[in-house]
This record gives sequence, C-alpha cells and structure tokens, in this order.
Amino acid sequence: MVTKSKFRGNSVSRLSEACIHVVIGGFALLCVIPFIFIIIIAFSSAESLRTIGYSFFPTELTTASFQAAFDMGDQLWRSFFNSVFVTVVGTFFSVLITLLYSYGLSRPDFPLRKGFAFFLFFTMVFGGGLVPTVVVIRNVLGLSNNFGALIIPAMIIPFHVIIMRTFLKSSVPEALVESARLDGAGEFRTLFSIVVPISKPGIATVALLTAINYWNDWFLALLFVRDRTLFPLQYLLMEMQQNIEFLRRNLAVVGAANVNFADLPGEGLRMALAVIIVLPIAFAYPFFQRYIISGLTIGAVKE
Repeated sequence: MVTKSKFRGNSVSRLSEACIHVVIGGFALLCVIPFIFIIIIAFSSAESLRTIGYSFFPTELTTASFQAAFDMGDQLWRSFFNSVFVTVVGTFFSVLITLLYSYGLSRPDFPLRKGFAFFLFFTMVFGGGLVPTVVVIRNVLGLSNNFGALIIPAMIIPFHVIIMRTFLKSSVPEALVESARLDGAGEFRTLFSIVVPISKPGIATVALLTAINYWNDWFLALLFVRDRTLFPLQYLLMEMQQNIEFLRRNLAVVGAANVNFADLPGEGLRMALAVIIVLPIAFAYPFFQRYIISGLTIGAVKE
C-alpha cells in the first residue's frame, strides 16, 4: 500500500521536476532582468553612464533622474492622470462593446451573424489608410483635442472580439442559455445575468490586453492632440526624448560652448519615466492573474 506522503500524482521523477523548475525559473528571470536593468539605469548617475555605460553595477547611485522627472511638476501629474483616465474609461467601454459584439457572433440563431463576422474580418485585412482615417476622425467625428480622440479610435479591436467570441462558444453551455430563455429572460438579461458571471476569465483577459493597449498608446495623441493638458504620459516621454536629442544636436550649432552636453537629462531620465509608466500595469496584473489562469484551464477536463 502506497502511503499518502509518498504518493506522486505524475510519473516525472524528482530530478526531472527539479530540472523543469530550473528551466522555468531561468526563463522567468530572463523576463524580469530587462525591467531590473531599467531600474538600475534610472538610479545610475550621469557620470557612471558616461564612464562605464550600461552596467548592473554602476559606480554611483542617485535619484537625480527621478527628481528631474518630478521637477516637471503639474505636467507630469496631469499626463499621469490623463493616461489613467483614458485607460480606465477606454477599457470599460471597449470591453463592453467587445462583449456585446462577440456575444452576437457566438449565438448560432443570430440572423446577421455572418454579416457582422465578415465586417469584422474585413477590417482586419483592409484599412482605409492613415490620411483618410485622420480626416474622418477629425473632420467627420470632430475628435480633436479631447479625450474622445484618445479613446474612441481604439475602442474596438477585431482580435479581441475574436478571442471573446471563441471563449463564449467554448465555455458557455448552450443548454444554460436555452434554460434562461425558457424562464423568460431576454438577451440582455441572459448576457449580463448568466453569461457574464461564468465568463470572467475571458473578460479579464480581454480587459488586460485592452488596458495595456490604451496605457502604452501615444500615436493617437500625436495625431489628434495639440493641447498639452491632454498629453498622456507615454506621449510626454516621447516628446521629452525628441527634445533632448534636438538639444544635443543643435546647442553646439548656436554657439552654446559653455554647455556640458553630458549634463543634459538623457538615459537616466528616460528610464525613470519608463519605470513610472510600467509600475501601474505591473501592479494591476495580479488582480487579473487568477482569472487568466482559470481561463487557461477551461476545457482541460472533459466530461
């Protein structure tokens, strides 16, 4: 008789299991090292970056880069608020529309299902081009210098709709929907009372992908925003990087011989802003993690 303490639920030996843990741990370390490197560069002094370049062991640690970032004052916090607002509001409405669209595509009795599916697929293959898109969004929709210009153009992502539709078709039993209809529930009642509670893993996955897309976006601000009070944090970083490079190239041309180009904010400031940008998403991921993991295990066991 095998005792409980010696029972192993798989046939992998302890040596093989240890090797698997080492390999997975090494891969996880490779994923974390770049972010650790960014933090080290952000705390490295300008002198250290000049003398030894990028290194895990800088000659001097300093918070000057973060102080330079916080010296931007209201602009930094305004841009941070803009990014948070656009991400939260955009993610909510994007997930809502994605859920409604994908639920219609997942229903076999929806008469316009094939037409909406073709329309979705067509937009993935063909695009109107950058100039027509800008003209329509600015002149027809009037989205310029407002939060709508940062939210609406990225509200529907066809790939996310396909992910959600596939999740609903594979995870929501047809009998459950039919029983809700027999009890007198309409489509919206069925969706929000029956389908949504058992679709949290899929919704959380799409929400995380959408939030990352909104949080990292700066291109929409480049096209449609000129008011500095509406700049997101990512566009502020991009603009700062361009300004620094412009100063480095042109100060000598205008005769600023007494300026030390090495003292201009450079890699350290950019990395400090990158740390500020990455941290909110890094802290938000654990709240989605359990739903994503449960979503990965759906369908692993068949009755």
